[in-house]
Amino acid sequence: MTGNRITHRTADGVRIPGTWRHAFIRNGGHYFLTDLFIYADGLVDCWGLVTLEEFEEKLRTGWVATSFPEGGEASAHELADWKFNEPESWITPELLVAEVRDSIDQLNGRPDSTGRCLAAVDTFLADRSETNRAAARAAFLAVPESQRRYALGDMDRKDWPLRVLVAGPGGRTYLPSDQAVTRKDYDNALAYFEERARWLTERATSVPADGPATPHAPALQLYHSYPSKPVADPGKIALRHDYPAPITVADTDYPSAAHAYWALSAAEPETRHAIAAAKNGAAARTLATRAPRREGWEDARTAVMTHLLRAKYDQHPDLAEILLATHDATLIYDDANSAFWGDNAGRGRNWAGRLLELVRSELRMRQAGILDT
Repeated sequence: MTGNRITHRTADGVRIPGTWRHAFIRNGGHYFLTDLFIYADGLVDCWGLVTLEEFEEKLRTGWVATSFPEGGEASAHELADWKFNEPESWITPELLVAEVRDSIDQLNGRPDSTGRCLAAVDTFLADRSETNRAAARAAFLAVPESQRRYALGDMDRKDWPLRVLVAGPGGRTYLPSDQAVTRKDYDNALAYFEERARWLTERATSVPADGPATPHAPALQLYHSYPSKPVADPGKIALRHDYPAPITVADTDYPSAAHAYWALSAAEPETRHAIAAAKNGAAARTLATRAPRREGWEDARTAVMTHLLRAKYDQHPDLAEILLATHDATLIYDDANSAFWGDNAGRGRNWAGRLLELVRSELRMRQAGILDT
C-alpha cells in the first residue's frame, strides 16, 4: 500500500522507485521497530536487500517478526525502549507477504490484488453467471484481509457491497458475524455497483477545470556545461544561466545572466565591476563567494534571477525560441554548487528550472496576445 510513502534507491545509475512501511526486526532476541523498504524490482530491504523469496524466509525464521513474546524487549532507535505486555499482532507472515506483493505491483503500475478483484467483479456484473461469481469471490478473498475493507475506497460502506455481491442471495460472507445475505441486501449491493459505475464513468470523462495537472512534454535535464563562447546552434545549452548571451540591466552590460546575478549579489561597487568582467560564469561565482553579500540578498535572489532571465530572453529572441520549444516540459537544472538553484538528482529545490518555466510561460502569454496593453 504505497500511498504517499514514496522513496527510491539508485542501482547502476538507475532510479528504482520504492515505498516503505513499519516492521519489527528480531536480532539477538531483541525486537527493533524499523522501516521495511519495498522496491519496484522486487527487492526488499529488511536490514539488507533481499529478494521476495528471501524475504519470505526472513519471515519464516522470525528475522522479520509478526508475533511477540510476553515480556520481550523492544526499541525504536533513539526514541524509546519497552517490554511487550499482552502483545497482540494484527498481521501474519502470510498477510505481510501478500501486502508486499501488492506494493510491488503498485510500484510497477500493475493491477494489485484489489485491482484484480474489481476486474473480476466487473466481469460478473456484465455476465452474472455462478462461474463468474465464484471467480469474483476467489479474487476478493485473495485480497489481503487487512486490505479488503478498503477495496472500494469507500470509508462509509467499506467492503460491505463487495462481500454481499460475491456471496449472493442466501450466501455467507467471509465475516462470521454477518448474517446470511438477504435478497434486499443483494439488490442494494447491485444498486451500489450500478451507481458506482455511473460515477466512475463521469469521473473518467470529466474535463479538468484548468488544463492538465502534469506536462505533456517529457522532462528536460539541463546538465552542467561550461560554454566559453556563443555557438551557432546551442540547443538547450543556451538555457544555462552562464551561457554567454550578453544582457543589459539598469544600463550595465554583463556577459551572461550568471555574471549579472553574481555581480548584483556583491555589496561593494568595485567588486561588482570585477565580477562583471570575469572571463566566464564560474569565475564570476568564485569572485562573488569571496566578497560580502548585499544585505537581504537571500530574500531577494529569486526576484533578481527572474528579472535577469526576462532580460536574457527579451534581448535574445533566438534563445527565447529555444526556451519556447521545450513546450510545457519540466526543466531540471543541475547546479553542483547550489541545492537551492539545482535539482541535483532530486536533492535540490530546482529554482533555476522553475524560474525558466515561469519566464517561458510569460513568453507564451505574450505570444498568445494575452494581457496585451
